[in-house]
Amino acid sequence: MSGRTQVAVVTGGSAGIGRAICQDLLAQGHEVVSLARRACDIAHPKLHSVEVGLTDREATAQALAELAGSFDLTTVIHNAGVIRASLVADVKLDDLDALVELHLGCAIQLLQAGLPAMRAHGFGRVVLLSSRAALGLPTRTSYSATKAGMLGMARTWALELAPEGITVNVVAPGPIRTDMFYDVVEAGSERERALAAAIPVRRLGESADVARAVRFFVDPANSFVTGQVLYVCGGSSVGSLAI
Repeated sequence: MSGRTQVAVVTGGSAGIGRAICQDLLAQGHEVVSLARRACDIAHPKLHSVEVGLTDREATAQALAELAGSFDLTTVIHNAGVIRASLVADVKLDDLDALVELHLGCAIQLLQAGLPAMRAHGFGRVVLLSSRAALGLPTRTSYSATKAGMLGMARTWALELAPEGITVNVVAPGPIRTDMFYDVVEAGSERERALAAAIPVRRLGESADVARAVRFFVDPANSFVTGQVLYVCGGSSVGSLAI
């Protein structure tokens, strides 16, 4: 077994939900690597920041190879995401390709990079960040399709890897108050207020709500939970929602 440092890799760790996940993991004592287009601004001795465009397959592969050469990647959290909203009549296949690369292709690259260390330790935690939109939402053809694809991948990986001590689960947030959310809904608008009122718990989610769910799946003690999807959505996954 390798004596190298075990780390949790978090994609999109420089902002929003990803940054909150990094903060939460650091508070739990984890060594954390943020993979994102921009450097993570958290000042912590156990935080390592790698700048990479995750839709660039070759650049991502190189970054992961370098990380795997320095650390044991035993926890993988794929949070990075892009919406690219469009009604179906206006969907661009280039947008679909980009989201397939980011949401699905990058997830495969991450897991493949971490598998050798996970197998060596007989332990691994994989968490994919999907979305409540995987259940369907107007203007989300490419986003919903690729976020729903994460569910099938996670269930498949969970079955394949469970005998090796590796769990694979999904957290599906929404609606969460992040910059990406406010790219679609104007802050302080009537639309934002109406959306919050339509959620059963009568509020929008916060990044910390999602980070706490990720913490549960990452916990080494939770080895009997795999192949599951946890909606962190204020109850909107069991009702209707219009953004």
